[in-house]
Amino acid sequence: MITKKKFILIALMGIFAACNNEQSPEQIQQEINDKKKQISKLKQEVTKLENSLSNDSIYAAPVNIKIIKPETFVHKIEVNGTVEAEQQANISPEINGQIKQIYVNEGQRVSKGRLLAELSTEVTRKSIQEIKTSLELARTTYKKQKKLWDQNIGSEIQYLQAKNQIESLESSLETMKAQLDMAKIKAPFSGIVDDIFMKVGDLAIPGTPVMNIVNLRQLNVNADISESYLSKIQAGDTVQISFPAYPGIKMKAPVFRTGNIIKPDNRTFKVQVNITNIKEKLKPNIISVLRINDYTNHQAFIVPSIIIKKDMKGDFLFVAEEDDNGVLIAEKRYVETGKSYKNKSEIIGGLSENDRVIVDGYNMVSSGSNIEIKNSY
Repeated sequence: MITKKKFILIALMGIFAACNNEQSPEQIQQEINDKKKQISKLKQEVTKLENSLSNDSIYAAPVNIKIIKPETFVHKIEVNGTVEAEQQANISPEINGQIKQIYVNEGQRVSKGRLLAELSTEVTRKSIQEIKTSLELARTTYKKQKKLWDQNIGSEIQYLQAKNQIESLESSLETMKAQLDMAKIKAPFSGIVDDIFMKVGDLAIPGTPVMNIVNLRQLNVNADISESYLSKIQAGDTVQISFPAYPGIKMKAPVFRTGNIIKPDNRTFKVQVNITNIKEKLKPNIISVLRINDYTNHQAFIVPSIIIKKDMKGDFLFVAEEDDNGVLIAEKRYVETGKSYKNKSEIIGGLSENDRVIVDGYNMVSSGSNIEIKNSY
């Protein structure tokens, strides 16, 4: 290897050889100055060669880098929700009565107005027959009283009493017919008979369910969200919905409405989304996961969250830089972080466009470590 001393010796020998020639003092001085410049240049080249040779023996950690460019960063709220059917009801009779007949089975589909069950109506039918008999007599009596009244025979009170009797019995007859119709339990909407709670012969009373019917075509997804997001979520915002029980079912739907009351026990408000149940696979009360976009930045600097470290001074990461000799090193860079979502973090301070952030191999370097870039993106 050629050393500095050898270069200097060779240069001096050249100068001494030149001095033996016949030259004027001015020429000799000029040549000396030229040779000194050559020596200085040679010294610089030797130093560079030595540094290069020395660097070849220093370990450089292999790293992958990400070149920072503005990207779109989206942050979403993730909350669990519950599913309920828009139409689900416990069916009970409007009057008391013993169940005479049940016309459907569990799991059976029924249409709106379908007869589901019927109560015993013997007493009501007998009452109707009695009223009809009394009504027939009352009409006969009324006709006679009216005829006499038209002839100015008899008193007005007798005529009015006969007329009132007919009206009273007709009203009673309509009431009994309505009761007779109320003994028939009908489907209030189209759906599936999910449960039948009573049997033929049981006493049914208003308010006690005889069966349960559900329509699975239209569902509501409800979720409770922290009041801190109240100003960020509006009706019409798009929601992504998934279901742990059905990983293959994912859908998007707009927020149908937001609650108008903050629940004092957990400081949340209600968000409701309406969805169409594809092939009726989803069931009421199934768990769902709602993802609602609450923040978007189209000019964000984004890095993997895992590369951000923390010390007493704050958050930092490593970037690839060149030292004064052009050698690649890792530089510790303190940054200000924004929001994080799905293992990605927004950097709102400390980085500039085209910075080379170390994203792989960051655990093998410290500030000033020599590095070798294997891949970049």
